[in-house]
Amino acid sequence: MTKKGSIFNFFPEYLHLHPIASLSWVWVAVAPAIGSLLALKNYEFFPQIQPQTFIEHSIFILCAALVMGLAILPTTFTALLSGFVLGWIGLFDILVAYTIANVIGYSLGKAINADFLEVLILKSPNLQSEINQRKGNLGKLIFFIRISPIIPFAISNFLFASLQIPLRKVLLYGVPGMLPRTVLAFLAGILANDFLNARENLKDPMQVGFLIFSLALSVWGIWYNWKKAGKEK
Repeated sequence: MTKKGSIFNFFPEYLHLHPIASLSWVWVAVAPAIGSLLALKNYEFFPQIQPQTFIEHSIFILCAALVMGLAILPTTFTALLSGFVLGWIGLFDILVAYTIANVIGYSLGKAINADFLEVLILKSPNLQSEINQRKGNLGKLIFFIRISPIIPFAISNFLFASLQIPLRKVLLYGVPGMLPRTVLAFLAGILANDFLNARENLKDPMQVGFLIFSLALSVWGIWYNWKKAGKEK
């Protein structure tokens, strides 16, 4: 019981000692929801975004990467917006932007929470051996974490960075994990007649069914691979 108590006490202690880290975790948890509300309030602005040239598309990619990487908007909302504004040509833009956003979010998480893992291991010495046992399964765990509809993109970036998982693995396994949700939201934007209708498309029974399936798959995948890796060692 003592070890469990130390784990639960770790987070408030860590955040108390690292106020910038505290604010950053609050930001990635809260800011995307606030950003979505503000974007919906000003949805008339988005149809004006019509990149045509290579430079304009590059600017759009950079802006999309920043709003996702800095947790200003959720990835699903950004994909929906891109599909509505750009149509099929925007699929390439959003995939490139998503990859760049991974790098931005991960880099910020690593810089802000540089000693997160070390402090956590001091509180729970067994954690290091648990992580070492599962190094071979990290790719699968990243994939199933990314595919989960309830684990926000920005929070998972911070989590991967704080646990010192290599960025190469986060990109290699994380991008494919996000593809189903991203493409689904993108298609909802393409098929909509207006932006508010695009948002309502996410409530379509097929969309809801897919999200439930993704949730069940991700929970099973994370649990199975975590347990399997532990038993193999």
